[in-house]
Amino acid sequence: MPPNYTVHAAQSICEIDAAQWDACANPEQDGAGAGTLEAQAGDAREPYNPFITHAFFNSLEASKSVGPKSGWISAHVLVKDPGGRLAAAAPAYFKTHSLGEYVFDHGWAEAYAQAGLRYYPKLQVAVPFTPVTGRRLLVANGHGEEARNCLIAGLLALRDKAKASSLHITFPPRAEWEFLGANGFLQRTGQQYHFINKGYDSFGAFLSDLASRKRKMIRREREEALEPGITIELLTGAGILEHHWDSFFRFYMDTGARKWGTPYLTREFFSAAGASLRNNILLVMARRNGRYIAGALNFLGQDAIYGRNWGAIEDHPFLHFEVCYYQAIEFAIAGGFARVEAGAQGEHKLARGYRAVPTYSAHDIGDRSFTEAIGRYLAAERIHNDWVLREYEELAPFKKGP
Repeated sequence: MPPNYTVHAAQSICEIDAAQWDACANPEQDGAGAGTLEAQAGDAREPYNPFITHAFFNSLEASKSVGPKSGWISAHVLVKDPGGRLAAAAPAYFKTHSLGEYVFDHGWAEAYAQAGLRYYPKLQVAVPFTPVTGRRLLVANGHGEEARNCLIAGLLALRDKAKASSLHITFPPRAEWEFLGANGFLQRTGQQYHFINKGYDSFGAFLSDLASRKRKMIRREREEALEPGITIELLTGAGILEHHWDSFFRFYMDTGARKWGTPYLTREFFSAAGASLRNNILLVMARRNGRYIAGALNFLGQDAIYGRNWGAIEDHPFLHFEVCYYQAIEFAIAGGFARVEAGAQGEHKLARGYRAVPTYSAHDIGDRSFTEAIGRYLAAERIHNDWVLREYEELAPFKKGP
């Protein structure tokens, strides 16, 4: 460990000064955000990401959406400079299961169990319940490779001290993924579906970029979604009130219970995030006969819209597509956002103008024999995922040729 840095873990985000954490998470663009690997690679396309802010992690902890009962036990790793200020940080958790991560390692856990070994706890660097790409090795301006190396060393030391089986860093940007691979981590890829704004000046201009059959399909879906007298409200900032969160939570619980069994987020989370990140939230609500019946929660970055949660208490054809996908595209075009990230899974998004893009994760497995076996599996998986992405691009509904 270089003598001018110290490393320790915090058991709660509340122990960490918010301004110092945010200076690491979202460095100011003055000086090109020198702490980030993206900036060093000439790619600082998303300078602000709401999910790695102190406010977001605090909303999760304060609402008890994460904590010992949820199986997400905070252990944020901090690197401080000689003056005691935060130079780097990683949002880290000890996990007693593999839920809420969206990078699936259940097969690895089963292999450990079959070998008579214990896979849990494991150490996870992630944003809980949030499959959104963003920086995971948070380094403040003025600190670079040395602080980042200390952060990695601190994570590995914490894993070993706690006798955790493994260290997982999920949904980092490609530059961090490559850095981790160069430092011995196993590399994994996946895919998601994003709308890419090609400078469209209207939703109609976006539709004109699609093949005729898909244009007609989307127009028909939008019309049929609203036919039962449904109206759409877009709420942001101070326009989102507690009664909106009450309604949305009812949708979230109803749909989440049917899909997952136990939804992850508590009612208190939505109030907490709504208060501290209100200017970074877009709530799309559908109303019929005077009452709310469905909604979608989006977070706003500087250059992206992130679709996060959806729910409904009435079933209407194509309403999900309208509330979650088409309204987000329309809002992105009007606001000049470069993309909409529509969350994990869902090949049906391709037919609606979203494109497949790669996602990344990095893994350090404590048992060397398992490292070799998992490494071989991941190498084959990466080849398969590259092929899938090429196939999806061929199937994209956009016009072909000039």
